[in-house]
Amino acid sequence: MRFTRIDRTVALGIALLTSQWSYSQSQSNQGLDQASELSNRQQEYELLASQMRPWEEQNRLLRKAVRLVSPTVVHIEATKEEPVQEVSLDSRLEKSKFRTKRVEEAGAGVVIDVQGRHYVLTNRHVIQSAQIPDIRVETYDGVPLQIVKITEDPSTDLAVIDVGRSDLASCRLGDSRTLEVGEHVFAVGSPFGLNHSVSLGIVSAKGRRNLELGNKSIVYQDFIQTDAAINPGNSGGPLMNLRGEVVGINTAIASNSGVNEGIGFAIPIQLAMAVATQLIEKGELQRSYLGVSVERAFHVDPQSGLQNSGSQNSGLPSNPLQSYRAHGALVKVVKPNSPAETAGLRYGDIILEFDGVAVENDEHLVQMVGLTASGKSVELEVLRERARVRLKVWLTPIAASRN
Repeated sequence: MRFTRIDRTVALGIALLTSQWSYSQSQSNQGLDQASELSNRQQEYELLASQMRPWEEQNRLLRKAVRLVSPTVVHIEATKEEPVQEVSLDSRLEKSKFRTKRVEEAGAGVVIDVQGRHYVLTNRHVIQSAQIPDIRVETYDGVPLQIVKITEDPSTDLAVIDVGRSDLASCRLGDSRTLEVGEHVFAVGSPFGLNHSVSLGIVSAKGRRNLELGNKSIVYQDFIQTDAAINPGNSGGPLMNLRGEVVGINTAIASNSGVNEGIGFAIPIQLAMAVATQLIEKGELQRSYLGVSVERAFHVDPQSGLQNSGSQNSGLPSNPLQSYRAHGALVKVVKPNSPAETAGLRYGDIILEFDGVAVENDEHLVQMVGLTASGKSVELEVLRERARVRLKVWLTPIAASRN
């Protein structure tokens, strides 16, 4: 019995030491695991940092583009009188009357260089109905600019503000014709009065036409669609590519709420500058006249060429799966004594190119003709009886042609 008690005591001591050693070993292993996890996290952070370097370089370039652009963008505030309808009831009849109230509208503009003189290009609706003393234009660093003259065109919703300066930072113009869907762009403006705000997005689509915008006075439309945030106050500000070049003038949004929902529209800078140049040089947009009525109802047969029902090029392919929609505008009417008649255009011709630009459809042709300076000779390429023919037409002012 004595030896048994000693054996039990020894066994208990050995078990206790083993338990303490196991606990110590467990704690040591747990510490090693934590150290290993921490080391792995540090390695992951280092890996992520190395993988982010191309993105950081892109962000650095974007920041550089914003710094270059910002001094060329101006903030605009306009105080204007707007009509308000009031309805009053008396015991005998309902009466309505109109009064006006003063409202403030914020927008933006971009400084352009035309023959060495600097002007502010913006949207007409930003300053519409406001008197010059009630319009404030200030630079990036808050310096107010003196307004000498404002020239505007309702059909394109563009306005040029002459500030009598030639020493401002002016923008660099890009080529909106080479923009591609999916290309990154950024917008600069004054959303809700927050001047020089920047938003980033992509080109969502091009050639948006026949949009119902505001008072529907914008006749000539060829909008760039973007998802860069555009809100009230962005109007008139530039849409830029990542090289810091202006590719559009932010003009409108499609929204049920009145604020950005990811669909904004900008006027292509080539169109905007064509209008601005005429406003500066002639004081108005002198629209040109061709003298045709056109439509887009024709198809293409890959085997035999362009086809159209109801014209001398008629005869759709028997297999509709082999036909596809064509670009161009079909001439349905050639007006007497018009530039088109003088140039030799005929009923049934399909206008494929206008002044070196491929014609997408009838609306595109109308827009290009209307925005081309009058008194200019323009080359057309037409499809006539399945042969391509080149013609030269001398455009005349639309007002003169109607008289």
